[in-house]
Amino acid sequence: MLTDAHCRNAKPREKLYRLKDFNGLYLEVKPSGTKAWRYRYKLNNKESMFALGNYPDMGLAEAREQCDGVRKQVKQGIHPVVHRQQEKARLIKEAACTFEVVAKEWLALKSWEAVTKARRLNMLERVVFPTIGSLPVRQISSPTILSLLLNSSKENGVTVAAEAKRTMFGIFELACETFRADANPVHQWREALPKNKTQHKRALNTEEIGKLLTDFAGHGGNFQTIYAFRLMWLTLTRPNEAVCAEWSELDLESGVWKIQACRMKNRREHTVPLPRQAIDLLKALHPITSHTKHVFPSRDDRSKPMADATIRQALKKLGWATKYSPHGTRTTGSTRLNELGYRGDVIEAQLAHTEPNSVRRSYNHATYFDERREMMQRWADLLDMLVEKTLKQRA
Repeated sequence: MLTDAHCRNAKPREKLYRLKDFNGLYLEVKPSGTKAWRYRYKLNNKESMFALGNYPDMGLAEAREQCDGVRKQVKQGIHPVVHRQQEKARLIKEAACTFEVVAKEWLALKSWEAVTKARRLNMLERVVFPTIGSLPVRQISSPTILSLLLNSSKENGVTVAAEAKRTMFGIFELACETFRADANPVHQWREALPKNKTQHKRALNTEEIGKLLTDFAGHGGNFQTIYAFRLMWLTLTRPNEAVCAEWSELDLESGVWKIQACRMKNRREHTVPLPRQAIDLLKALHPITSHTKHVFPSRDDRSKPMADATIRQALKKLGWATKYSPHGTRTTGSTRLNELGYRGDVIEAQLAHTEPNSVRRSYNHATYFDERREMMQRWADLLDMLVEKTLKQRA
């Protein structure tokens, strides 16, 4: 049985020799002077030697401890050499599986529009990747995530930090489901993180609707921007659904607009009844932009649609940005149509909202198209009346 003195005083010889400790542990002394710990074992009736480490980097006590661990593997029928090779390969693979790699894989799986993916990737590159992008996803801890989110709240604002948290949660869920992480380190943190104080803008009252539509129609901007804004109000579609409208989706004779599933938030085709005012608007545009794919082509690249940011810029110029956002059109429309006594199911169908009840969603495929056509015509007539009232007041 060896002592520290034996190990320290062992001198090299012309030939390699070994000093025996116990339970198969040896100190191997090479002619070069290198002293290495070796464990001799037998597995499947075959003797093998396993390298534990060099002396004095690994002392006697540590060598015995390491030897005990390897001996347990042998008793379980595990070949320590093979196990070490597999563990090394696993660590190399794990190190290559960084957060950034999984994040980009997660983004690729999303059925979002390209512009949406680009915005989310931009956020990750600015806010998340500099801190954890190069780290193996399995090694990222909750304290690291919390620190990242706290710093982001200070530097980028609470809203951006909240988006980063939601995004990271989804990415780690993918890592867990594909066995590349043991647990999701993103928690709710109801108290540790600053609260998002962003409030959704309220619905506009009828007087405000009239003033907004009148202001926008007369703001002197590009006529396409004015028409896109008007179409959004006449149909209560989402801003991006309106500005990205394609001529192939429209049947002006029947007064029907079928928005492709790939452009809808819920990825289901949405049929929109067009009131008379919307049909007149589109017919007026037809001679001007019908040679392009999009009803409202981009000014800089006619093969692409107008950006919905164009509407927001116009609202900012008019001083409406603090009181109203384009998406608030739907909130306003829903509120006012409910006041007019229309059924909630009909309004929700017009807004293309997904039924929250999964059972009801499976069996209720009604689109209430005839009711929606009547409702949207009344809505369009109301908008005309409100604009006319505003113009009279200003005269």
